[in-house]
Amino acid sequence: MDIGVFIPIGNNGWLISKAAPQYKPSFELNKEIVQKAEGYGFNFALSMIKLRGFGGETEFWDYNLESFTLMAGLAAVTTKIKLFASTAVLTLPPALVARMAVTIDSIAPGRFGVNIVSGWAKGEYTQMNLWPGDAYFGYRYDYSSEYVQVLKDLWGKGSSDLKGRHFQMEDCKLAPQPQGKIEIVGAGQSERGMEFVAQYGDYNFVTCGGVNKPKQHAATVENLVKAAGKTGRDVGAYILCMVIMDETDEKAMAKWQSYREGADMGALAWMADQGSKDVNASEGSTSRHINLPEGAVNLGIGTFVGSYATVAKLLDEAASIPGTKGIMLTFDDFLGGLDDFGTRVQPLMECRKDLVIAD
Repeated sequence: MDIGVFIPIGNNGWLISKAAPQYKPSFELNKEIVQKAEGYGFNFALSMIKLRGFGGETEFWDYNLESFTLMAGLAAVTTKIKLFASTAVLTLPPALVARMAVTIDSIAPGRFGVNIVSGWAKGEYTQMNLWPGDAYFGYRYDYSSEYVQVLKDLWGKGSSDLKGRHFQMEDCKLAPQPQGKIEIVGAGQSERGMEFVAQYGDYNFVTCGGVNKPKQHAATVENLVKAAGKTGRDVGAYILCMVIMDETDEKAMAKWQSYREGADMGALAWMADQGSKDVNASEGSTSRHINLPEGAVNLGIGTFVGSYATVAKLLDEAASIPGTKGIMLTFDDFLGGLDDFGTRVQPLMECRKDLVIAD
């Protein structure tokens, strides 16, 4: 079972709380996190792209680095771990992203992939006058499909002549080609999002939802498996969850409760407003899921709270769902959390029992 880390490219990670650890993103912080993860045998690290924060007392995600340039730096200081950068498709032309990806692949051959972000938070794009209108909510995966097709054309044969509705290429060239396969990942939660990843992606991130409910997302994974079955492609689910650990279940739950009690209501209100813009969003979509009342303090990401043994058991249960190929973790305290996971949780996990960590 692959294990990855969703690195904190934005301030305060994934907890919208005044009681949570408060920190700003930096290259040095993320370098230390990814190097720790690599040392503990993690398979991948991913950074998001976020172009406008949520504000509030904590200024949540108001401080954010840029994904591709960060991952290029991390590629140069790692040797084994796979790195995924994120592109917001409304902001960068696909031919440019294809070239950026090849450049990072030359730094870390065979260790780089791209996360496709179709865009659900309208305010990120209106601030730059890049929002094409609310009709985009309805065709964003069609737009992303053409975008990825351009990427695949350029990486695969060095040229693209795609004549689509959204992109028209005219003998567009790219050389050199990547040295290894550049994998595509997405995070579609809706039926249309699943169809997109099943057609063009290698993995799809799925949110667990809830607290200590390791199989709540089983139906979503099943939907992904069905979508992949229709395309005849091997597309796996990567489960996204936060872990909050301590010596005992009671101590860990006390941490979680303090984070909830310290929720930054101003930042949560901005998030809720953005999530409501797509009036036709399906129940399973990101914009709806991110505003679920339970656990909204961590953006609706499923949360495993407990002792080291409890967290190991919950992660094994999540991994047991057919179609699951990996788990991507976030932590309340990334540096301490990685050490606790690597030394006290991972050795207890059945799905990682065959892991061999090289010196």
